[in-house]
Amino acid sequence: MEKIIILSCTNRPDSNTLKVSRIYENILKSRNTDAKILDFCSLPENIAFAETFGKRTENYGRLIEDFISSRKKFIFIVPEYNGSFPGILKLFLDSTHPRDWTGKKACLVGVSDGRAGNLRGMDHLTGILQYLKMHVLHNKLPISVIAKVMSDKGSFIETPQMKACEAQVDEFLEY
Repeated sequence: MEKIIILSCTNRPDSNTLKVSRIYENILKSRNTDAKILDFCSLPENIAFAETFGKRTENYGRLIEDFISSRKKFIFIVPEYNGSFPGILKLFLDSTHPRDWTGKKACLVGVSDGRAGNLRGMDHLTGILQYLKMHVLHNKLPISVIAKVMSDKGSFIETPQMKACEAQVDEFLEY
């Protein structure tokens, strides 16, 4: 069984992005699909200087191999930062080799306090992923007003939001 990697694309501690990532992990597991979260809080603090431009520590090399190089499908849970996606995500992508992404599949989920669910950020990210020769699922799911649709315990208050996430996962499993 192939493992799907869920990228929790912020290094903000205790984020709603990580809570949504856990929801997606549970949905995948309920579909008998192996899934693992890469929480960007676990990335090296010195990633900008220690892991780019051909430099790579042994630990980071293992992380890239375990979570990226050896995998084929990724779900990006992407919060809205200043009308786009977090810089840590771009830095992470820049710290990998383009061949690590070529021909692989991506599913995008936007998370926002606002009303657009990070649609703009998902569009920006789509362009980058397609440049890396990834196949991006057309169904990019915006999750808007996250504070109103998610409980403090990290589950969705509203059934339609959960159903939309489940439908997106089912489509991605067939992709």
